[in-house]
Amino acid sequence: MPRRLAAILAIDMAGYSRLMEDGAEDLLARQGAHRAEVIDPALADHGGRVVKTTGDGMLAEFSTARAAIACVRAIQSDLAPREAGQPPDRRILYRAGVSVGDVIDEGGDLFGDCVNLAARLETVSEPGGVCVSETALSMLAPDEQAGFRDMGSQRLKNLSRPVRIWQWTPQPRDDFDALNREAAEQRIGFCTARDGVQLAYARLGRGPIVFKAPNWVNHLDYDWKSPISGPGFARIARACELVRFDQRGNGLSDWNVEDISEAAMLSDMECVVDAAGLARFALFGQSQGCAFSVRYAAAHPERVTCMVLLGGYGRGALRRGDPDQADLHTATNNMIRAGWGSTNPAYRHVFTESMLPDASPAQKLYMDERQRLSTTPGNAARINAMNAEMDVMDLAAKVRAPTLVCHAEGDRRIPLEEGRRLAAAIPGAEFVTLPGSNHMLVEGTEAFDIFHDRLDSFVARHAP
Repeated sequence: MPRRLAAILAIDMAGYSRLMEDGAEDLLARQGAHRAEVIDPALADHGGRVVKTTGDGMLAEFSTARAAIACVRAIQSDLAPREAGQPPDRRILYRAGVSVGDVIDEGGDLFGDCVNLAARLETVSEPGGVCVSETALSMLAPDEQAGFRDMGSQRLKNLSRPVRIWQWTPQPRDDFDALNREAAEQRIGFCTARDGVQLAYARLGRGPIVFKAPNWVNHLDYDWKSPISGPGFARIARACELVRFDQRGNGLSDWNVEDISEAAMLSDMECVVDAAGLARFALFGQSQGCAFSVRYAAAHPERVTCMVLLGGYGRGALRRGDPDQADLHTATNNMIRAGWGSTNPAYRHVFTESMLPDASPAQKLYMDERQRLSTTPGNAARINAMNAEMDVMDLAAKVRAPTLVCHAEGDRRIPLEEGRRLAAAIPGAEFVTLPGSNHMLVEGTEAFDIFHDRLDSFVARHAP
C-alpha cells in the first residue's frame, strides 16, 4: 500500500450533541455558513484535502505541518468573532489536533499512527484552539511557534506512549499571563471568625458571584500559580466574580487553631460571606467542599441561588460502611503525620497520584509542592480526619437550590458511586459523568472543558 509523509488535521465541534438538542436547525445553518465562508476557503488557501467528514467535524491532509497549523489557526481566529454574538452556551467552538508522520493511502482514505494521534490531540484541545504534537511544532519557524503553550507529556486514550503536547488558542498567551498577573493582584481581605481565628479570602472577576467552599488544602496565592487549580479559577473569573477563602489551618489563614471541625468550617463560611458583603450567590464545592456546600445551603437557602458540586461526597470514608475504606484512612493519616512536611514528596505523592493519575509529571510536582506549602502535617491529618467523619446525607434532602453534580467516571480519590449517591439525595439535582480518572480537573482535558461549559451555563441560568 502506498505510504507518504503527511500532516493531519482533525477538527470537530465541542458539545455537538448538546447544541443539537438545544436547536438543530439553527446550529446546522450556522455550521453550514462557517463551512462555506471560513473552513473551506482556509483549506483551499493552505492546500488542504478533506479526507472524510463527520456530522460535526472532519479529517484533512496537508503536505506540511506548517500548512496544517496555519490553516487551523486561520479557521479558529475567524470563527471566534463570528460566534461572539451568541450566548456562551450556544456558541459553536471547534477543537482541533495536528500531527505529522507516515500515512497509508487506501482508496483516498488515510490510516496510520499519525491519523490516530491527530484525532486524540483534538479531544484534549481547548475549544477554539488546537493541540499539536511536538514533532509538528518543531517543523515551524521560531516566530511561528510563538503563542503555543507547553501542556507537558500526557497519556492519550488508546496510545501506549506519553505524548508531548503544545496548545494554541486565538487568545494570545500574553492575555493568559495578564490574567495570571491580575490574579496575583487579586483583592485579598481578612476577617475574624467567631472564635478569633483570622481567615483570608480573595475575590476576582466580574459577573454573577460564585462563592467557593474550602476543600482539602488551599493557598490563595499559590493556587493561582499552579497549573492544576489556576486555569480553572481563571476560567470561572472570566465570566463571574469568584470569591474563595483559605480554610482555617492552611494557606494565608491562621494555622495555629484549636478547632478544626465541620461546625467551625460552616461558621467560617458564614463569616466570609458576611465580610465580603455577599447577598445571593452560586455556591461551588469541590471534593469535601461539596459536603460543606450542602451544609451551608441547607442552613441558608435564602443566600444560595444554585450549587455546582464537583467530585464530591456526602459521606466521609468512615461513614460508608466499608472496612477497606477505614483501613485506608488510618494508613493515610499515619503517612501524613510521618512525612507530609518533608522535602521528599513521596508521602504527599500518594495523594497526588490518587487525585491526578492522568496529569503530566510537571503538574503532579506542582500538586506535591502545593500540599507541602499549604499547611502543617498535623493540620493536614486533622483535616483528613474531619473529612472522613462527614455525613450530610440527611441535610442534602433539605437543599432547595438548583444543583449540578459532576463526577469523573474513573475518579480514584472519591468513587463515582459517592457522587451519584449525593446527587440522588438532593431534590432535582442534575448529574453529569465526566470522562477520565482525575479527581481534580486539568486544563486541556475533555473533562475540564465539559465541566466548565456546564458550570458557565448553569450559573448563567440560575445566578443573578
